[in-house]
Amino acid sequence: MACKGKISCMWGMFLLMVLVCEARVPVTSGFIQTRDSHFVLNGSPFLFNGFNSYWMMYIAAEPSEQRYKVSNVFRAASASGLNVCRTWAFSDGGYQALQTSPGVYDEHVFQALDFVISEAGKYGVRLILALSNNYQDFGGRPQYVKWARSAGIPINSDDEFYTNAVVKVYYKNHVKKVLTRINTVTGIAYKDDTTIMAWELMNEPRCQVDSSGKTINGWVQEMASHVKSIDNKHLLGIGMEGFYGDSIQDRKQYNPGGYQVGTDFISNHLIKEIDFATIHAYPDAWLPGQNDYAQATFMQRWLTSHWTDSRTVLKKPLIFAEFGKSNKDSGYSISARDSFLNTVYTNIYNLARNGGTIGGGLVWQIMAEGMESYNDGYEIVLSQNASTTSVIAQQSTHMNACSKILCKRNNRSRLAAAMKHII
Repeated sequence: MACKGKISCMWGMFLLMVLVCEARVPVTSGFIQTRDSHFVLNGSPFLFNGFNSYWMMYIAAEPSEQRYKVSNVFRAASASGLNVCRTWAFSDGGYQALQTSPGVYDEHVFQALDFVISEAGKYGVRLILALSNNYQDFGGRPQYVKWARSAGIPINSDDEFYTNAVVKVYYKNHVKKVLTRINTVTGIAYKDDTTIMAWELMNEPRCQVDSSGKTINGWVQEMASHVKSIDNKHLLGIGMEGFYGDSIQDRKQYNPGGYQVGTDFISNHLIKEIDFATIHAYPDAWLPGQNDYAQATFMQRWLTSHWTDSRTVLKKPLIFAEFGKSNKDSGYSISARDSFLNTVYTNIYNLARNGGTIGGGLVWQIMAEGMESYNDGYEIVLSQNASTTSVIAQQSTHMNACSKILCKRNNRSRLAAAMKHII
């Protein structure tokens, strides 16, 4: 339909933008991108409420056919409005490994990951896929070093993962193998799949031999460039916990108990190929013996300081990528956990409402029924925890509403700018 005059045309465009804000576009259509310090989807602000379920590929590969547990979690999560899941795209060496030795993969386990990605898309859930682990669980950094030693490479410590040329080639080859994988269920290459929101270089990288953050900085720069050379469509994060390093000295006051683990939240995330920042927080583990009020106070300061830095220094979006309350903590109760989660969610929502930057939070962790052997104290079974599920679902509703508010605010600003240009 032709527009009669520029003003009428611009008004029609504004109405169209409002309709886009209200439309229920399938969650996994289009790549998530960043604009300034915000996540966007198809040009509109993207806020989310999400969860961690690291175990999905491992369970999907179980010989006793446990895949229904993956489907059950995605189904329950989607029903509670959870639309982003963070999980592992690695399992190095050991029992039921994805990568059994450098460059050698178990096709059955890879097909389990194919299944996880296809199920996520079926239930409208985006995935953040971590490519390795700092810890020896599921292989990770120690396994890469062990492989190199077995090949006769002289290595003194696991921290040489970040600097040894042979180990870095092992890691780069794994990245290429995963990103170029053709999903046997969907027929789509991982690097082209919009169900995947982002890659993470490593879960919680740390380096004991260099507390400044410079060693990890060099590794992140090299590996981020490698990832982007293969896949420049998806977002890329580091997977960091958020500990401050030497680049801004006064920021180290926010580290719990003097923690400094070889990362620098500021300098590491300033690397241009890194698209967003992440933080994790476990005040019950980081601040043992302190009461709930002290832990909640720390949590608020931790989140606010990183939100401020992401907004003003990094100018990149922030994800609160891990948080939870353990039932192994003294004085634990379900009501205490619900209160903790509600406090975290309220802070996330308030910061998102006041200008965005924080995209959302990923609670640790959602599990299926019948997975007691995987319990780590932080497990939440949505079908068995009604009050906690209610808190989670309420946050999903709030973040969805906030996303629409920001979308309309953004469109008004764009219309005002366009009108000014016309006039």
